[in-house]
Amino acid sequence: MEPGSMENLCVLYRSRDFLVVNKHWDVRIDSKAWRETLTLQKQLRHRFPELADPDTYYGFRFCHQLDFSTSGALCVALNKAAAGSAYRCFKDRRVTKAYLALVRGHVQESRMTISYAIGKNSTEGRTHTMCIEGTQGCENPKPSLTELVVLEHGLYAGDPVSKVLLQPLTGRTHQLRVHCSARGHPIVGDLTYGQALGQEDQPFRMMLHAFYLRIPTSAECVEACTPDPFVPTLDACWSPHTLLQPLDELVQVLRAAPDPDLSEGGPGPCSSCTPLPGPGRPPPPPETEVQRASCLQWLSEWTLEPDN
Repeated sequence: MEPGSMENLCVLYRSRDFLVVNKHWDVRIDSKAWRETLTLQKQLRHRFPELADPDTYYGFRFCHQLDFSTSGALCVALNKAAAGSAYRCFKDRRVTKAYLALVRGHVQESRMTISYAIGKNSTEGRTHTMCIEGTQGCENPKPSLTELVVLEHGLYAGDPVSKVLLQPLTGRTHQLRVHCSARGHPIVGDLTYGQALGQEDQPFRMMLHAFYLRIPTSAECVEACTPDPFVPTLDACWSPHTLLQPLDELVQVLRAAPDPDLSEGGPGPCSSCTPLPGPGRPPPPPETEVQRASCLQWLSEWTLEPDN
């Protein structure tokens, strides 16, 4: 697989107010460290120097986050008003995100809703990781929901794996990685929540990819779907043998439902957050004051001065 470089930035969607790019695996979104020679922020400055906003420290307002090891669709607001409209979509839980992953083992259920509460791990040596409620050292666990659909069974480097589509219905740190691991099917290549140390050396990356993104702002529908990176032509170690659910059908489901108006009543510019087909799920928990404050911090953080 081709490593990230300053030139290989793939643009999935572009308008006057937004960009959606296909972030490369093992590339940070931004960094204040001088040693980070390649970041998404630097790729954007290289490709679109005229779009950089001098009123922000990083030059671009990233509407959400992807882990360093995760690839896929990431939205950039090109002005403060656009950032505000995206913020309102995230705050009101109107954003649809779906991820592709290869997970260890053959998942037997064709689809499931994973509902483990997730909190910070206070155990010594694990303070930058997350854990599920009931784990020793798990602090302040919050309700978390992920829907999973199995697409294929196969082998990765000879070991049984499943290709799955994941839809996070909440936005906890490392949610998909923690939920898959808690169900006994860690993501292939996940060095933090995966198999025992030394057993995840075969994959060249963590097999988690932000596949589909839709942000239904009041002015436009920001929607992007990336190519599927987990195919044998791109990674010869992955050998699928049983198809359970065609991916194209699930994309149609994600795009299908009419979007409720931002006020009330009529349809909006694109679809609402549509859960994957499957069993009923509990309603999302109400937003707390802490979550509201976190959203406001998210909106403002791209204009903060660098740490001294």
